[in-house]
Amino acid sequence: MEFECLQFEVADQVATITLNRPERYNALNPILRQNILDAVQLCERQEDIRTVIITGAGKAFCSGGDMKEMMEAAEKGETNPLSNKLSPIRDEIILAIRGSTKPYIAAVNGAAAGGGMGIALACDIRVASTAAWFGQTFSKRGMHPDWGGTYFLPRLIGTAKACELIWSGRMIDAEEALQLGLVSQVLEPEELISGVGDMALTFASGPPIAIRLSKRAIYRNLEAGLREALEFETYAQNICVETEDVREGVTAFLEKREPKFKGQ
Repeated sequence: MEFECLQFEVADQVATITLNRPERYNALNPILRQNILDAVQLCERQEDIRTVIITGAGKAFCSGGDMKEMMEAAEKGETNPLSNKLSPIRDEIILAIRGSTKPYIAAVNGAAAGGGMGIALACDIRVASTAAWFGQTFSKRGMHPDWGGTYFLPRLIGTAKACELIWSGRMIDAEEALQLGLVSQVLEPEELISGVGDMALTFASGPPIAIRLSKRAIYRNLEAGLREALEFETYAQNICVETEDVREGVTAFLEKREPKFKGQ
């Protein structure tokens, strides 16, 4: 599949989606939005892809919506069709990332603002460069957050801090993001892609069925009671113990070697 505004690569069962509008700081226009959705859906269909990395080309991860294109469209009298107002493509992207059966890692190489921050928040793990900045900048434009900001941020950093960042529109650097628990690691810019790549390879070499079920359990159980959580764990464990991967994992342990999981 060819993409106009992003680069798509697969190596060692890891897909890397690179937002590629560096001259616009990877701002989200209609073409890039559609490219992201198509790439995420492609990753889900491809069984040989086990982990996905999202990053940005150039100095930014993603600067949010392309304000210049929005203003030009408004001046021409162009409006969004009703279908896009009811079910915008941004929502499809967020649901596709969060609903994916595969781990998603955001390698945040620069500014992640507005919708760009939303994409990073939708990923399962965020790793930041020391050059990264994060901001729910919607209030600076008189806008309401979208791209899942009001859902993800309170769950990650707590309600009060989420309110502060959303209402102020303040940008925070990578170190503050680490302190808040927004990112898992902070790496030097030249180490970001290799460091995230090593993490992705670890996940890609793991048992796909167990990882798929545990991802579902983690997000499902955020909204569940303890008994429901335990019941889902039992359900998932009963599936896993019948797989060849469990037999391989136990055999590898006894033989003191690394397991080779096939997702069967």
